Amino acid sequence: MSSVAVLTQESFAEHRSGLVPQQIKVATLNSEEESDPPTYKDAFPPLPEKAACLENAQEPAGVWNNKIRPIKASVITQVFHVPLEERKYKDMNQFGEGEQAKICLEIMQRTGAHLELSLAKDQGLSIMVSGKLDAVMKARKDIVARLQTQASATVAIPKEHHRFVIGKNGEKLQDLELKTATKIQIPRPDDASNQIRITGTKEGIEKARHEVLLISAEQDKRAVERLEVEKAFHPFIAGPYNRLVSEIMQETGTRINIPPPSVNRTEIVFTGEKEQLAQAVARVRKVYEEKKKRTTTIAVEVRKSQHKYVIGPKGNSLQEILERTGVSVEIPPSDSTSETVILRGEPEKLGQALTEVYAKANSFTVSSVSAPSWLHRFIIGKKGQNLAKITQQMPKVHIEFTEGEDRITLEGPTEDVNVAQEQIEAMVKDLINRMDYVEINIDHKFHRHLIGKSGANINRIKDQYKVSVRIPPDSEKSNLIRIEGDPQGVQQAKRELLELASRMENERTKDLIIEQRFHRTIIGQKGERIREIRDKFPEVIINFPDPAQKSDIVQLRGPKNEVEKCTKYMQKMVADLVENSYSISVPIFKQFHKNIIGKGGANIKKIREESNTKIDLPAENSNSETIIITGKRANCEAARSRILSIQKDLANIAEVEVSIPAKLHNSLIGTKGRLIRSIMEECGGVHIHFPVEGSGSDTVIIRGPSSDVEKARKQLLHLAEEKALFVTCSRAQEGGSGQQTWGWFLQQTKSFTVDIRAKPEYHKFLIGKGGGNIRKVRDSTGARVIFPAAEDRDQDLITIIGKEGAVREAQKELEALIRSLDNVVEDYMLVDPKHHRHFVMRRGQVLREIAEEYGGVMVSFPRSGTQSDKVTLKGAKDCVEAAKKRIQEIIEDLEAQVTIECTIPQKFHRSVMGPKGSKIQQITRDYNVQIKFPDREENPVHSVEPAVQENGDDAGEGRDGKEAEPGSPRRCDIIVISGRKEKCEAAKEALEALVPVTIEVEVPFDLHRYIIGQKGSGIRKMMDEFEVNIHVPAPELQSDIIAITGLAANLDRAKAGLLERVKELQAEQEDRALRSFKLSVTVDPKYHPKIIGRKGAVITQIRLEHDVNIQFPDKDDGNQPQDQITITGYEKNTEAARDAILKIVGELEQMVSEDVPLDHRVHARIIGARGKAIRKIMDEFKVDIRFPQSGAPDPNCVTVTGLPENVEEAIDHILNLEEEYLADVVDSEALQLYVKPTPHEESKAPSRGFVVRDAPWTASSSEKAPDMSSSEEFPSFGAQVAPKTLPWGPKR
Repeated sequence: MSSVAVLTQESFAEHRSGLVPQQIKVATLNSEEESDPPTYKDAFPPLPEKAACLENAQEPAGVWNNKIRPIKASVITQVFHVPLEERKYKDMNQFGEGEQAKICLEIMQRTGAHLELSLAKDQGLSIMVSGKLDAVMKARKDIVARLQTQASATVAIPKEHHRFVIGKNGEKLQDLELKTATKIQIPRPDDASNQIRITGTKEGIEKARHEVLLISAEQDKRAVERLEVEKAFHPFIAGPYNRLVSEIMQETGTRINIPPPSVNRTEIVFTGEKEQLAQAVARVRKVYEEKKKRTTTIAVEVRKSQHKYVIGPKGNSLQEILERTGVSVEIPPSDSTSETVILRGEPEKLGQALTEVYAKANSFTVSSVSAPSWLHRFIIGKKGQNLAKITQQMPKVHIEFTEGEDRITLEGPTEDVNVAQEQIEAMVKDLINRMDYVEINIDHKFHRHLIGKSGANINRIKDQYKVSVRIPPDSEKSNLIRIEGDPQGVQQAKRELLELASRMENERTKDLIIEQRFHRTIIGQKGERIREIRDKFPEVIINFPDPAQKSDIVQLRGPKNEVEKCTKYMQKMVADLVENSYSISVPIFKQFHKNIIGKGGANIKKIREESNTKIDLPAENSNSETIIITGKRANCEAARSRILSIQKDLANIAEVEVSIPAKLHNSLIGTKGRLIRSIMEECGGVHIHFPVEGSGSDTVIIRGPSSDVEKARKQLLHLAEEKALFVTCSRAQEGGSGQQTWGWFLQQTKSFTVDIRAKPEYHKFLIGKGGGNIRKVRDSTGARVIFPAAEDRDQDLITIIGKEGAVREAQKELEALIRSLDNVVEDYMLVDPKHHRHFVMRRGQVLREIAEEYGGVMVSFPRSGTQSDKVTLKGAKDCVEAAKKRIQEIIEDLEAQVTIECTIPQKFHRSVMGPKGSKIQQITRDYNVQIKFPDREENPVHSVEPAVQENGDDAGEGRDGKEAEPGSPRRCDIIVISGRKEKCEAAKEALEALVPVTIEVEVPFDLHRYIIGQKGSGIRKMMDEFEVNIHVPAPELQSDIIAITGLAANLDRAKAGLLERVKELQAEQEDRALRSFKLSVTVDPKYHPKIIGRKGAVITQIRLEHDVNIQFPDKDDGNQPQDQITITGYEKNTEAARDAILKIVGELEQMVSEDVPLDHRVHARIIGARGKAIRKIMDEFKVDIRFPQSGAPDPNCVTVTGLPENVEEAIDHILNLEEEYLADVVDSEALQLYVKPTPHEESKAPSRGFVVRDAPWTASSSEKAPDMSSSEEFPSFGAQVAPKTLPWGPKR
C-alpha cells in the first residue's frame, strides 16, 4: 500500500486557486470512487531546474544611471528702484489698480517678462523683473519710460563721432539705450546740429551722457588722457554745482569727463590740445593731492529713512553743504542697509558740516496713530478720497499703512505732521463709534457658492445690509469670513451667511471625473446641451472647472437621489463620446488658418461634413498653431490630409493687407472686374480680395508670390491716389513682428474712361515684350490701359482709365499705332540658308512666336532643297519692321554663338544642379545659354596611355581633377556651355559660384553626440537652417574636427551657429555637474515606509518640490548601510530636501503605538468595503491602524499609531463602533440557531481531505532528504533572477 498525505479542503482550495486550468490534474476522491490518488509530483509539480531559472537572469546594468540631461535655466531676475520724486504715478491709493497696473500688464504681455512691484517705506517703487535676458532688458526700458518721470538733456560731441555712437547697424546705440534705460536721439546726417538728445531718468541720463562722452573721447583726434582719482575725491574736483571743473574746462579748453556718482569708475578722462590738456591734468592733480593731504574723515550714524533729507532734491543739499563748508558728504547707496554717513574735509570745517547734516536729517519728524488694521481701508476711502483731502492740504506729509499692524505712520515737517495726526485721530474715533466687524467660520469649499455666479449672492448681501464682506481667496484654504460695517447690518449679514452655509452642508456633493476635452461637447454650442441636462435635473447644480485649470473634475451638488440620477445620465453621455473621441493635432502655420477656414467658413465646413469629424481651430488672438481634429480614426486621417494639402499649396505665398475706404472699392474693381483683373494678370496672377459689399470693412487683401504681391500693392495704391483722399497701407510682416504704415494726403480727382477697338492679333504687339510698349504709354501719359480677358465676349475692346487729359493722350498714341497696323505691306530680307532650319524646326515654333509677338505678321521661308536666301514678311508696316529686327537679332546670336567648357569635379554636379535641376534652369534663363552636363562615370576607365607618374604616385590619384596636370581634366568633369561669348562667361562664373567648399571647425569630441541629437534631429535641423552639409567624424576616430560643406555665403553662418550650439552644450555640462551633488542623511529604517508614503506619494512630493533624486537603501544588499538615504541634486535643493525628511522623522518620533483588544468578529465591518471605512477613520484622527493577520496569536489585538492625543481619540471611536457592531453580531448568531440548514449542507459527506501518493515525508530511507542548508536546493530569494513562469500559475 502506497503512502498518502492528507490535506484539508481549505488548504486544497488555496492551492487549486493558483493553478492554470491545463495544469490541474487532480482526481476527486469520494466514498464511491476507487481510483488511485495522484502522486505527490502530479499534484505538486517541481520547480524548474536551476539552469532554466538562471536563463536571461542578467538585467541590463545601469538602467537608472542614464541621467536626464538638465536644461539650462534661461530665466534671470533683476531688481531696481524708482525713487518717490521720480515716480510718474505718486498716488499710493492707486497701487495695484488704475493706470500703473494696466501699464505693467501691457509690458508683461508685450515683452514676455514677469513683473512684481512693491512699495518701500519711503514710497519708492521696487520692481522685480524676471524672464529671459532680452525680455528683461526690454521690460526695464519700458518701465523706466512709462512709470518714471522723464527728463531730458543734450550732449554735444563732434558730428563725425556720431556714427561711432550708433555703431554697426545701430547695435551700439540699441545696446546703450537698453543698458541705461534711456532714449537717445542722434541728429540725421543732413542736420548740421551736433547735439545728441538723451531722454530718461536722471540716473540713466547721467550714465548715457558719460558713455557718449567716453565714445567721443576715444574717437577724438586730439590727445586723450586718463587720470586715476579715488572716487571719494571726485566731488572736490567737480566743485559745488560742478563750478570748479567747469572753470578748468573753460580756462584750458579741455573737455573733462568725471564719472557720475552712480557709475563705479575712478578714472577721469581729459580730451583736448596737448599743452592745454597738460595744464588741466596738472590743476586737477594739484587739487586731488592737496585735498588728499589736508582732508580727514568722520563717520556718523544717521537713520536710513533720513538719508533722503540729507541728499535733498536732485542732490542739492549735498552741493549746498559742499559750497558752504567745503566738506563732501558720502551717503551709502539706497539698496545698502548701512546707516553710516561719511564726512570728508578739512578738520576745522567738519564740525560745521556735521551740524548741517544733522539739521537736514532732523528737519522732518515721524509719528504714529493707533488705528485697528481693519479700519485702514475706511480711513483711506474709496479710491483714496478721504486720504487725498489730507495729502492735498499737506503735500509734504507721507502717510504709510502697514498691513496687519494697528497703527498708521506719518512722516514729514513737524507742524504738518501734527495737523495731519489730529485729523486722522478724529477719523479713527468717528469710525470706531459707528463701525463694527465680526468673523465667522464657514468651510472654504462653500465659499464659491456663497459668492454666487459672477458675485451675485455676495453683492446682494453687501447692498442689502450696507456691509463689506471679505472672503479669502481659494488659494489660502481659509475658512474665516470677515464682515465689516454698520453693527445691525453686520449681524443680519452674519445670520444670512450662516443659514446659507447650513443649507449647503445638508446637500450631497459628488465629483465626476470627465476628461477636459469632453467638457465643451457636453456644454454644447452656446450652452444648449448643458441647459437640457439642467432642465432634466433642475435641483442639481453642475459646475465645470475653469478651462485654464486643466482639471477633469465636474462637480454635481443637490439632493442625493437627484445627484445619483444625474451622475448615471452624464456617465452614459461620456461613454458615447469616448467612442468617437480619437483626436489628432495638426500644426499649421497661423497665416494659413484663414485659407483653411475659407470664405464664410466654406472650406472647413466642407471638410467637416465630408470627413464627419469635429475640427477645432485656435482663437485668432492665440499663439497656438495647432488644429485639433476629433472623430473616428480613419475620418481624422482623411481630414488631416485635406488640411495639409491646403497648406502645401499655399506654402510659398505672401499676403499683404491694404486699407482703402470702402466707398472706393467699386471704382477700383471696375466694370465686370476688368480693372482689378488687369492688375492681377499684370502682376503674375496674384489674388486681390475685396471685402463683401456692405460689410463696412476697408481691408483689401493681396495674396501671391512676394515680388508679385509688392508690385500689385504699388499699382493698387497708385490707382487709389486717383480716386481717394487718404489711403493707409499696412503690411502684416512675417511672424507678426510689426507693421509698416504709409499715408498720403491726396487731391480728389474724377476718373475718366474711354474705349477703343483693335483686332485681337494686334494686342500682343500693342502690349510689347514683357509689357514694354504699354508701360511706355502709361509712363508717358499716366493712364492705365486694360486689354480684354480670354473669357470676355468682346475681344476687340480696349479700355483706357485715368485723368481726362492723360486718357486723351494715351488714346491718341494707341489709335495712331492701330492705324499703322491696319496698313498691310509686304517686304523681304536675306537670311543665309544654313540658319533656315533654326526658324522652321519644331513645327515652326520660332516663327509662331514672332507672329504672336508682332501683330500676326506672316513670315515665309523658301522650301527646303532650294538654295534661295530670300525670306518674305507680310503684315502691318511697324510689325514687319519689328519682326525683321527680331529675325536679325536671332541670326546675330546664331553667328556669335560659342561653346566653352567649365571644369567642375563630378562629385559636385548634383549639388550644382540643385533639386530637380532648378539651379541650372535658372542660369539658362538668366543668361540665355544652353548647358550640357557629361554622362556620369560610374567606374572610370583610364586611357591606355597612363599618365606620367611622379615620385611613384599612383595614376589613379587626383581623380577629382585637383592633382591632374593642367589642361587634362577628366571628361566626366567637363560641363559644356553654348551661347553668346559674354553670356557664356557669365554663366560659367555663376556655375563656379555654386561649387560647395569645405571648412573645418574644432568641437570637443564629447559634445558630438549632443550636436547630432536624438536620431540625428539636431544636426538635421542645423543643416536645413544654414543650407549646408555637416560631417561629424566616426566615434572610433576620436577626432575633434567637424567638417562643414556648402556655398561660401552660408559657411560663416553655419560655423557661428555650430559654435553657439557648442557654448550652450558646455553650459549644460556645467549645470549637470552642479546637479550631481550628493548628500546622505541617516534615518532609522523603521521610518522609511512612512517617508515613502502610500504608493510613494510623500517621497514623490519631496522630489518634485525640491527637484532632487532620493535613493533608499536596497534591503537585500547586506553591504549597504540600511539607515542611509542618498539625495542627489543642486546643493541648496538637497539640503532643503534633507530638512523636509528630518521634519517628517521628527514628527514620527513623537508618535506612540497602543494595542487595543477589539473583537475579531467586528473587524470586517470596521475596515469596510475595500478599506474605505478604516481609511476614513485614519484620515479623520490622523493615525495609523493595523489589524492582525490571519493566524496571529491574538486575533483581537489592533495597533493604533499616532500622536498621543489622536491615538486616544481614535481608540475611543473604534471601541464605540465595536460596541455598536458587536450587538448586531450577537443578534445574528442567536438567529442562526433557529435557521434551518440548506439541503446542500445536509448532504455534505465527511471528507478524508486531499490524498496524494509518494509524498517526500513517507519516502523510503534510501532516498536522501533535501539539505536545507544547501543554497542549490533552497536558493536565496535575494539573488537577481529573471522573471519566470511558475508551474502553479501567477501568484494572486
